[in-house]
Amino acid sequence: MTESSTIRWDKGDDGIVVLTLDDPNQSANTMNAAYAASIKATVERLEAERDDITGVIITSAKKTFFAGGDLNDLKAATREHSDEIATFVRDGKSYLRRLETLGTPVVAAINGAALGGGLEIALACHYRIVVDDPKAVLGFPEVQLGLLPGAGGVTRTVRMLGIVDALMQLLLQGQRLRPQKALEIKLVDEIVPTRDDLVPAAKQWIASKAGEEVHQPWDVKGYKIPGGTPATPALAQNLPAFPANLRKQIKGANYPAPHHIMAAAVEGAQVDFDNASEIEGRYFVDLVTGQVSKNMIQAFFFDLQRATGARGRPEEIPQFTPTKVVVLGAGMMGAGIAYVCAKAGLEVVLKDVAEGAAFNGKSYSKRLVDKAVERGRSTRAQADEFLALITPTADPAAAAGAQLVIEAVFEDPKVKAEVFAEIEPHLAPDALLASNTSTLPITELAHHVSRPADFIGLHFFSPVDKMPLLEIIRGEQTSDETLYRALDVAKLIKKTPIVVNDSRGFFTSRVIGTFINEGIAMLLEGVPAPTIEQASSQAGYPAPVLQLSDELNLKLMQKIRNAAKNATESEGGTWVGHPAEQVIDKLVADGRPGRLEGAGFYEYEDGKRTRLWPGLKQDFPPVGDPSQLSLKDLEERMMFIESIETVKCLDEGVIESVADANIGSIMGIGFPGWSGGVLQFINGYDGGLPGFVARARELAERYGDRFEPPASLVEKAERGETYSDEEALVSAG
Repeated sequence: MTESSTIRWDKGDDGIVVLTLDDPNQSANTMNAAYAASIKATVERLEAERDDITGVIITSAKKTFFAGGDLNDLKAATREHSDEIATFVRDGKSYLRRLETLGTPVVAAINGAALGGGLEIALACHYRIVVDDPKAVLGFPEVQLGLLPGAGGVTRTVRMLGIVDALMQLLLQGQRLRPQKALEIKLVDEIVPTRDDLVPAAKQWIASKAGEEVHQPWDVKGYKIPGGTPATPALAQNLPAFPANLRKQIKGANYPAPHHIMAAAVEGAQVDFDNASEIEGRYFVDLVTGQVSKNMIQAFFFDLQRATGARGRPEEIPQFTPTKVVVLGAGMMGAGIAYVCAKAGLEVVLKDVAEGAAFNGKSYSKRLVDKAVERGRSTRAQADEFLALITPTADPAAAAGAQLVIEAVFEDPKVKAEVFAEIEPHLAPDALLASNTSTLPITELAHHVSRPADFIGLHFFSPVDKMPLLEIIRGEQTSDETLYRALDVAKLIKKTPIVVNDSRGFFTSRVIGTFINEGIAMLLEGVPAPTIEQASSQAGYPAPVLQLSDELNLKLMQKIRNAAKNATESEGGTWVGHPAEQVIDKLVADGRPGRLEGAGFYEYEDGKRTRLWPGLKQDFPPVGDPSQLSLKDLEERMMFIESIETVKCLDEGVIESVADANIGSIMGIGFPGWSGGVLQFINGYDGGLPGFVARARELAERYGDRFEPPASLVEKAERGETYSDEEALVSAG
């Protein structure tokens, strides 16, 4: 074994070899070049010394068992190197195959998370033991990065669990299973209480196989895949529905990984193990060398790490750990904020002008915890303990000593000023002051509090208990310490933060507004409403644009637009309108502002959406021949306009980080995940930045000047650059 080996070899007097996965150059073990060399040398040595070995145990010296593929390597894979990558993948699979056909019992002693490649190594063992630790999760998250398990994960799980269970329980959703669930579905064979119990338990199982030649079930003659193969009548009957259901689930959006996973599973079940493994490998290579996986790896790993990281925090700023928070306003947002704060263990005072409204706000949390009890995810005692943390009240004195206040009242500066004036005297002297506003400038709101340096925007997204993002808005007087305290709050309540500088609409509201306007304006051009909805779904947006507009409410859009228009004109600027305004004004005038009032672009019965309003055809007559419309244009107009607006936000200093822009757009406003976010979409567009610029100009010529690429984007394209925080640091240096 070489010095650079990532696998340590220890052989005891009992003839059992303990292989410890331990990459000396990384905090986690990954399937990089060093691992590839190590597994090759290790397997060859096992084969050479097989007669003197009674068993093999694979464990890890890291906190996790094995983290999977090296994402830097995967992100760098290109079509030009497909053959080379295919050979690397084939070789990696071959050593795991040789390991499981050694004849000697091999046990995986799983001491921590085994995700992706880590689980694939474990599946190549004959017996799997995992420690009883909630952090020791198992699963295949590859689909969430635009990939599939390429080291035998599809092939082995199909043979272990059957096509349907492998797809539904592991491969298509990227579920992370805790030890008990993994045991339940027979992904692992045994759970032990502590890490120290792993190797002894593994040795005990090896001892029980003394003198036996051990094989995988699928290598035993006559073995049948659970549930059968596509040739089995019962499965063959249902199989044609699989692709249709998948397409329905992803709404025709650009997510190739689920398709490739399903194809590898179904095709691989019809051939022997080695050919199934080759099929899996070919689908993996197609994904890893494609653009979508690069986009998703960038966003959901690298950008997410940056967004949740330390962000250059000075050592002298202490950690902020509030124990009591007061939430002002018990409406939908305030109630949701109270719930997530209580879930983090904080004492919550939920204050409203009327005690009845405050109690109604608390009932939101009660409904959620009651549902958790019904589904067995919580006990009644735990639910009662949770609810006891929330105190609904109309009395400002109940906020006594609170270290954090989050205001969530109406989007009216006067109302916000009044509630802060009322509550401030009761707070801790250095309490963090926060406003949950989606559009009102934080700098202006700060004029109404006694400590503007301690004031910051915390923009939550609805529903608060489900939406992962928290947009943190720094005002002109907000101190650095206040910013880091706000980041501590985000971590405490388990939200993913992005940081933006103050402006009307901030980042998320400003950018999503361009998407909504673009979709609504298509009605004026004669695009049928169902086509608009189809285009936004097919682009990959989680909610079609007209449906989303109904949820957000057209009256609110009018109000926000008028406020922005007045502010622009009062500052001597010229308001540039948008064609969508005509449609919004018409529907509001017709009494159809959205779901809240039971009528919008859609019709509603008992609060439930039923169908698109037929009157849209009369008010906005569709073109005679819809087949002449370019669906690609419709999809790209929505995505391009959001990306262009993001570049303007960068130019104006509203947002400073590429990672925050990408993560904020996906997690906060539903920008298609396959794209990697608003700026990664520009990077990954066909032809890169020059290709994006050329297409933007084409759209500008057809649909209006709003698609003209900003000068900074054109210059960046000419310099051969991309949108990257690393490039920005180099430029700044």
